Amino acid sequence: MKLLVIPARGGSKRIPKKNIKIFRGKPIIERVINEALSSNLFEKLIVSTDSKEIAKVSLDAGAEVPFLRPNELADDYASTSEVIIHAINWYKQKGIFFSSVCCLYPTAVFIKSQDLIKASNELEKSKKEIFVFSAIAFNSSIQRAFYLDNNGYTKMFNPELYKKRTQDLVNAYHDAGQFYLASPSTWLIKSDILHKSKPYILPKWSAQDIDNQEDWELAEFIFDSIAKKDSKKTY
Repeated sequence: MKLLVIPARGGSKRIPKKNIKIFRGKPIIERVINEALSSNLFEKLIVSTDSKEIAKVSLDAGAEVPFLRPNELADDYASTSEVIIHAINWYKQKGIFFSSVCCLYPTAVFIKSQDLIKASNELEKSKKEIFVFSAIAFNSSIQRAFYLDNNGYTKMFNPELYKKRTQDLVNAYHDAGQFYLASPSTWLIKSDILHKSKPYILPKWSAQDIDNQEDWELAEFIFDSIAKKDSKKTY
């Protein structure tokens, strides 16, 4: 039995009501719920929120909202892991247990059901206490990254690698911020999701953080570009 939890608190400040803001005709969380439901992967698909408004939108979209999240898990300091563990323990108290638990962010508007399915299969094949999480490659070699000193001049983090050929540098990746899959016991005992876990590599265009209005507009641009491209396909 598989559980999917979408953590969606109501206190977004930089983009008011971000999790239910209309994204190209639908609340953004509705698009994420619809895609997750279409995977037919999860026996329970819930939204963990402190907001009755978000709860209503989520219920209308087909998700369950079995509880309202307690206030101590709805401030700026509550971690994603704490929210997921709260959901696991809530069901455990009712005698309901799961083989795997997926956290999916409410603004992961480019999520595809087939990626959730493939990532879930990766977790089942691993037979280990690990996370399978969405990741993408950096656009350029991070070994050539630099910072600014106190005088505003550049300094390389790894100056000894400056003359290395690009093909000789190690490929680097980062968390795509879409989803995290693991067994309930992994969620309970593993505090560092990115350490010794299994990345599920996504295309670079499919991971767009939405933290401010500029991010939102960029996500809309990418969404429109994909829709336009898909409309030109012939079947």
